[in-house]
Amino acid sequence: MVGEPGDARGVADQAFAVEGYHGWAAAAFAGPAVIGEVLRLIDPSAATRTLHWGRNYLYAAELESPTGPAPVVVKQFRNQGWRKVLERRLRGSKAERSWRAALAITAAGVPTPEPILLVESDLADGPSFFVTRRIEPAFEVRNFFRRLDGREDAAPFPEAETGPFLERLGSFCRSIHDAGVYYRDLSMGNVLVQPTAGGLAMLVVDCNRARVGVRLGVFRRSRDICRFPIVERDHREAFLRGYWGTAPARTDPRWWLYTASVRGYLLKHAVKNRLRALSLAHFMRRGHHAHIPAASAGAPARDKAVWDHLSDQPHQHAGRWEKLAIRIADAPEHLRDVAAVTGALPAVWRRYHALRRGLYSRPVPFGGLGICLRPHPADPEALLAAVEALGVRKLLVRLHPWQDDHADEERLVRELAARGYEISFALPQNRALVRDRVRWRAAVQELTERFAPYGRHFQVGQAPNRSKWGAWTRGEYLGLYLDAAEILRRTPSVELMGPAVIDFEFYATLALVNRQVEGLRYDILSSLLYVDRRGAPENPQLGLDTVDKVVLLRAIAEVGRASSERCWITEMNWPLREGPHSPAGRSVSVDEDSQASFLVRYDLLALGTGLVERVYWWQLVARGYGLMVAGSDGSLAARPSYRALRELNRRLDGATFHGPLPAPARAYLYRFTKGGGELVVGWALDGRVEADLAQRPRAAYDRDGNPMPTPPPGRRVTLSPSPVYFELGG
Repeated sequence: MVGEPGDARGVADQAFAVEGYHGWAAAAFAGPAVIGEVLRLIDPSAATRTLHWGRNYLYAAELESPTGPAPVVVKQFRNQGWRKVLERRLRGSKAERSWRAALAITAAGVPTPEPILLVESDLADGPSFFVTRRIEPAFEVRNFFRRLDGREDAAPFPEAETGPFLERLGSFCRSIHDAGVYYRDLSMGNVLVQPTAGGLAMLVVDCNRARVGVRLGVFRRSRDICRFPIVERDHREAFLRGYWGTAPARTDPRWWLYTASVRGYLLKHAVKNRLRALSLAHFMRRGHHAHIPAASAGAPARDKAVWDHLSDQPHQHAGRWEKLAIRIADAPEHLRDVAAVTGALPAVWRRYHALRRGLYSRPVPFGGLGICLRPHPADPEALLAAVEALGVRKLLVRLHPWQDDHADEERLVRELAARGYEISFALPQNRALVRDRVRWRAAVQELTERFAPYGRHFQVGQAPNRSKWGAWTRGEYLGLYLDAAEILRRTPSVELMGPAVIDFEFYATLALVNRQVEGLRYDILSSLLYVDRRGAPENPQLGLDTVDKVVLLRAIAEVGRASSERCWITEMNWPLREGPHSPAGRSVSVDEDSQASFLVRYDLLALGTGLVERVYWWQLVARGYGLMVAGSDGSLAARPSYRALRELNRRLDGATFHGPLPAPARAYLYRFTKGGGELVVGWALDGRVEADLAQRPRAAYDRDGNPMPTPPPGRRVTLSPSPVYFELGG
């Protein structure tokens, strides 16, 4: 086994301790400047991009060192649960084992990224971190094999001939074993390739399982190199020729032992994945992200929500059984909801069907594209420039009533109002404000005085159907709403929005607009109508797709005791695969290109009904889901979704929608007119689909506004999941 931290180099690595953490810094990075960077670096908000999001979280970041910024990779290990705590006590954390192994295999001459920091939480179940220098460019060998299989999810990889590359890979693996390193996890994800002037250099990562100074026989060698999915006979010959110096004959024990090891590994991998999907642990509550703070010591179950600064939302620490106990205790309140829903449902269902029959029976104005904002103190001017370039004129700013300082928000709103933007406001709640209604009223009073001069629409509350936002019952939310309404309505021009139910849970909306409460009135029914857990906006959920859900929302608004017929969707987005920055899990996150296409299609489907006035994207700048992402220096970079919304707004804001045209199954053609011109927006859910327009388009532009090749003669066009704008006539 490798030795203690620092002893494999023969140089003076530095031990340190800082605010709940301790660890080691490599000698080249020792000193107060680097140690002062530790707390910033291990906060995932320092990430410039996500590298891997799985059991552990890897992200790229910049470390300020005495010689200047150093590009690094931070690997965060979670240690929650009694097994991890015990393993950490007996063997050291995975971060510590990675540090030891990296020092040892570097000393043995095996190339691996330079280890820089080992950081351990002082808490037994706290996170640990292993920081190395970032190698760029570097490519996982995984993508060579994916490309070899013709898989669509293969990321870029340098051009390399299959046979010679496999031979080079085999030779590299042999060099590791000849150095006395038994890697024990030598897989396609743990070998990186770096292009150099002399060809493709290889190095290893994720070495926490490695043992150094081990004598390897044929059996151990075969076991260690079997994790590459090399199944074709000629590919195995090339790989083994690189490893053994000559390809062993098929009667050679080295050949059949390697072949059996590969088959055994692939079978074990397939069985493990199947068992993991069926295991009880798959259905159980998983640990939270390491950066999320713990609930206050001794906090009752109702008060265990804390703020997650990465996803900009609360996190609920109360477990399933705790929440169930609270629901049971609140049964009388929930029965009142059931009575309200049961009484209103028949009328809502009748109105839903009437509205559904009337869809697209007349042209409707197309507009209402909006964007949500929070201040960007790192570079306020960059935020204003981004809003201007986007072109969307309807903005919704979220104010946090639990904050004491709203100076950044006021500066932002004042400038936006001066530029003529229409500004609305959201006032979410947290548990502390639910419990302390005096404080809530004082906060609403202050925010009304400061922000009502800049906008007249206020959404009161946030996701009252999610306990993490502080309200466990409808009654708790309604108390907050009525308090705020009494204050806000003193300003004559103000209009109130609510109840801001999140996701497709219209029974909650139905209950909140039909409770018989004196003074309850929503001037606009608002909904946070996410569909991210169902993928594409056209996908049905309980038989209803986005259009159907919008129709149902409008039916509830028209029938509700306390609501007008006006409806706004004040939040929607699709989360990205960016680790703890994503507001939802990996299974419901998408890539940036899909996010952009889903945004356009959602807006077309929802606003095309003519039944909702606004659709707001949450939010402009956010890692994990925003249209833009902030760099470490505060600069803003646009994602495809930014360009997609900009083009949608440029082309269709103020247009008239005339309804969908005939199209093949699972394809859509939406017809618009604007300024005397005619435009058709088309897309299809299943790859490339051909459809016929009413006339030959004179030009076509992709989702982001880039000109496409001149359409061929005729009316036939090709559609894909990415919407295309076809200009007709002229």
